[in-house]
Amino acid sequence: MDTESAPAGGPETGPAGPGAEGAATGGRPEVEPPPAPPAVAREVFGERYDAAVRYTELLATSGVTRGLIGPREVPRLWDRHVLNCAVLAELLPGGTTLCDVGSGAGLPGIPVALARPDVSVTLLEPLLRRTTFLEEVVRELGLENVTVLRGRAEEMVGKLAVDVVTARAVAPMERLAGWGLPLLRPHGQMLALKGDSAEQELADSRAALAKLGGVEWSVISVGEGTLETSTRVVQVQVGESPGGVRAATRRAKAAARAGRAGGAPARTPRRRGR
Repeated sequence: MDTESAPAGGPETGPAGPGAEGAATGGRPEVEPPPAPPAVAREVFGERYDAAVRYTELLATSGVTRGLIGPREVPRLWDRHVLNCAVLAELLPGGTTLCDVGSGAGLPGIPVALARPDVSVTLLEPLLRRTTFLEEVVRELGLENVTVLRGRAEEMVGKLAVDVVTARAVAPMERLAGWGLPLLRPHGQMLALKGDSAEQELADSRAALAKLGGVEWSVISVGEGTLETSTRVVQVQVGESPGGVRAATRRAKAAARAGRAGGAPARTPRRRGR
């Protein structure tokens, strides 16, 4: 069993719903091939369609045997996971820098990176066995716009600053905002895939979002007209102080330490080459 610590604030959660981590502890699961890609996959991924097919195959094989995806999720990898995440790209301006917090098996970060080669994606994940899988996937698919970074979100405040933070199946909204909003640049946004719970989670976290520097928030749907079931997303826009006063203090301390060490201020990691 994996002895590494989970993201702060709660137990380790899988990126693909119930059963994703159980495969790691109940013996070697049976591996079945993923379903054939739907026709819409070519429209969503364009020139990177073949890479998207290969990624889905890796999820169905190595992702299952290594406990990152539940075996029961394999028949619905395309519609519930890969395409469900890829349509998040509709919300991203060109040249965006993005951090996928608690990336797990790379959802939603890798589908977004596949759909949008112009977006620079950082996959942030604290567990070694997961970052190992992510690095292998990035290397095999030749994703030059993706960087894999091992660590916790709260450790990256003052070291990493991006335009957009994404997350899926990581934590309740209030806790997730505490991890993700401090990583944003001023006027950035967090996009959290939340499904049917989106409205309730947003309602329960409004006070916390305001305290963390949020200025606007709403639930939106993406993939309408492309997917049979659109993707529900909680969108949170921040103002001049992402993460609130406490995060601003941590950023100032990190900048001071970097200055004393002769380092540079927080920035987005360089893209990973092949």
